[in-house]
Amino acid sequence: VRCAVAMRWWRLHQVHGAKRCRRLFSTWDGSGSQWDLMHRDMCVMVDRGDSIVGARSKLDAHRFDRTRNGSGDGLLHRAFSVFVFDSADRLLLQRRADCKITFPNCWTNTCCSHPVTGIVPSEVDDASNVVLGQVPGIKWAARRKLEHELGIPIDTFDHEDLKFLTRILYCAPSDDGVWGEHELDYCLVSRAPSNMRLDPNPEEIGEVMWATREQVADMTSDPNLKFSPWFSKIHSHFLLSWWSDVQATLFTNVHEDFSTVHEL
Repeated sequence: VRCAVAMRWWRLHQVHGAKRCRRLFSTWDGSGSQWDLMHRDMCVMVDRGDSIVGARSKLDAHRFDRTRNGSGDGLLHRAFSVFVFDSADRLLLQRRADCKITFPNCWTNTCCSHPVTGIVPSEVDDASNVVLGQVPGIKWAARRKLEHELGIPIDTFDHEDLKFLTRILYCAPSDDGVWGEHELDYCLVSRAPSNMRLDPNPEEIGEVMWATREQVADMTSDPNLKFSPWFSKIHSHFLLSWWSDVQATLFTNVHEDFSTVHEL
């Protein structure tokens, strides 16, 4: 109920942003509830080497109880995780809304979602280009969802502002055992401009905060706080290294690894 009331309020204040998003993404409709998007959005199915093998609804891709897809661990699909740092090297975190179907109320990185098929501009990248670091589809998807989830105007970031670093593969059921994530996740990093505007969508996000490395260390050690599985895996395997020198991470190739899919 809280999500529904907040969402109605948020939509009244998003008319211009929605029009801008529709102009750029002429066939994607971000309206409706979490359930609407689960049925409507079509995820990019891949094999373990990240070759495309088809498309299925978000509902099918995230179902873990075999009733929708015949698999007990969801269907492997592409995703992305964006990590946005400010000028003081603080990371923008979000807590997922309590009406999210997978991992509600979990803290996680700035924005995490999926490229979808059948929209313009295309969000589907060919595997042969991915290994060269060319992922315009993933970057379109990231820009679309940064606006949809956080209210960050879509022209805040250009493709060049979103740096692709590497990919991870993981599988994690939600606590209820019905839903989960089985993702091949593209990791993107960026620096927030000083005038970046935030207007979080309450259907997606419960709260946001800019956090230092020390704060994140304290938060991840707090048994009363929950974190998404992808954030926990990226944090323990990669994020601390990226965070040790954000400038080098953003503007050199020191952490680029386009050819490896890291199974975590």
